[in-house]
Amino acid sequence: MIRSLLLLVCFSLLRAEVYPVDITPPDINRSVGKIKILDQRELIIPQISGIHFSEASDLAYDKKNERLYMVGDKGMLYSFEASFSEKIERLSPLGAHALTKEKGKKFKKKVDSEGLAFDPKGHLLISFERKPKIGTFNLDGQRLAKQKLPNPLSNKKHYRGNNKMLESVAWHPKYGILTAAELPLKKHKRRKQTLYALSGKQWHFLAEPEKKSAVTAIEVMDDGNILVLERAYTKLTEPRTITLKKVYLDQISHGLCRTEVLAKMPSDKGWKNDNFEGLTKVSPHRYLMVSDDNDNFFQRTLLIYFEVLE
Repeated sequence: MIRSLLLLVCFSLLRAEVYPVDITPPDINRSVGKIKILDQRELIIPQISGIHFSEASDLAYDKKNERLYMVGDKGMLYSFEASFSEKIERLSPLGAHALTKEKGKKFKKKVDSEGLAFDPKGHLLISFERKPKIGTFNLDGQRLAKQKLPNPLSNKKHYRGNNKMLESVAWHPKYGILTAAELPLKKHKRRKQTLYALSGKQWHFLAEPEKKSAVTAIEVMDDGNILVLERAYTKLTEPRTITLKKVYLDQISHGLCRTEVLAKMPSDKGWKNDNFEGLTKVSPHRYLMVSDDNDNFFQRTLLIYFEVLE
């Protein structure tokens, strides 16, 4: 019996599998705060197009063509056929590419790709850590252009660590490319977070009070304000808290934007959350959130499909 189960597990690991999961506590009926969880899935995918699938850090969804893109920490771009209604209707891997420079030239060093978003031309914006930068890429992962960062972000010495740089990126119809450092820059207090437009405009807001609460993803909402994903944890053996909050760009008092916590998911309150790092909007008021498994057997690639309630 045990041998049969092991064979079944090994066979499953050779294929792309999408399983239903439930990260909610027993007393939560899919709604928490101002969000409603519509669907929850775990991805177990060994390879896509011969490329190891792991460390999904962010998402970007092309609704017209029903294509979902994921960027991995080690410079990989994955594509899926995906469609959504009240549930995740379809999710099938299509292809994978290693990110390259212009004309397909390889990067000399390993890249730490973290944030992903579409620009108005249908190209992908990708942000990076270790060496802070944002680039425009085509759908095959080839860089088309480098984006010029404003002065506070261009110098790596301004950040609180090599792995605390540009975790997120988004496109705003009014302000253009937006990004945020995972932790506030050294010149700011630890809870004073900042959204940066590459044009130079800045918006400040307070991070959540949990220890080491960090911005891991941003997305533009239907009303032009910003949905922020914050992750707070110190190590695997301690509680992890995931927060979804709204930052109101035009409601500023004493230099800080108004924020509204939409949902808080602390693991010590029964939430079976993981290392959530990515967000994308798939339709009005509906979003998809992904966790980075850190290429670690004990962590998972989870997709949480949810609606922000009006």
